[in-house]
Amino acid sequence: MSAPSVTRNHAEAATRLRTAIARLNRRLRQQTVGELTLSQWSALVAVESAGRMRIGDLAAHEHVSPPTATRLVASLEAAGLLRREVDDGDRRSTLVSLADPGRHALAELRRKRNQVLATRLAALSGADLDRLAEALPVLERLSD
Repeated sequence: MSAPSVTRNHAEAATRLRTAIARLNRRLRQQTVGELTLSQWSALVAVESAGRMRIGDLAAHEHVSPPTATRLVASLEAAGLLRREVDDGDRRSTLVSLADPGRHALAELRRKRNQVLATRLAALSGADLDRLAEALPVLERLSD
């Protein structure tokens, strides 16, 4: 089966959608909790998703060098947000996992960002909010 052909309408919609998503993402990323960098937040989310992971796997996931990932983990561990443990399967290897304060920090960050977005949604007309709600399943499919 061949790929569907892309029309000018598709390209224009893609440009508008990409621009809108980028601007909204930038606005939400400005909402932060504490003094963490975006790289630190990203690492916390990666570890949260994985449950436990090796620092090398975190480096690959975050597209950084292993020494950079080690420094990132060290800073998050010093802040009490991550914890290290010896891998029982390979005693030479260390696993990192989310500590309770890290879990709470992520929950607070998400709460704050959701509140900012909810406030912006509250400013929409009922008709615009309905159109957005109708478009959400399509946007969710696009994100898969």
